[in-house]
Amino acid sequence: MEQETRNSFASPNDPIFCANNCGFFGSASNYNLCSKCYKDFLREKSHAIATTTIVEKKEKVEEEKQEEAIKQQPANRCNSCRKRVGLTGFKCRCGQTFCSIHRFAEEHGCSFDYKKRGKDEIARDNPLVRKDKIQRF
Repeated sequence: MEQETRNSFASPNDPIFCANNCGFFGSASNYNLCSKCYKDFLREKSHAIATTTIVEKKEKVEEEKQEEAIKQQPANRCNSCRKRVGLTGFKCRCGQTFCSIHRFAEEHGCSFDYKKRGKDEIARDNPLVRKDKIQRF
């Protein structure tokens, strides 16, 4: 209440009190905070950003660990029916091993994108050749 009465009749050149009501003068460039309160504000803001970044990194690491655990199944068993395959197991492009029944992509629901790989190979092997629109003499 006291601050409102001070600032309500103030001219633009008069000093502004700190927005946190700490009793010091604030600055418009510091969101009307004094230097101490502004430093505290920045410290809290950077701490909040750092904690959210750390939490995001931890979540990503946990997701990667889960994906690795799924991929690290034993290579001597079929990943669909868990049948022991031994030396006759088929290694798919998705990185998993399958028995003779599940070796085809349709049988085990392969996550590998064959169409995209084919398009990429064609684009790599056959670069685009364009003829000049203007014939030069």
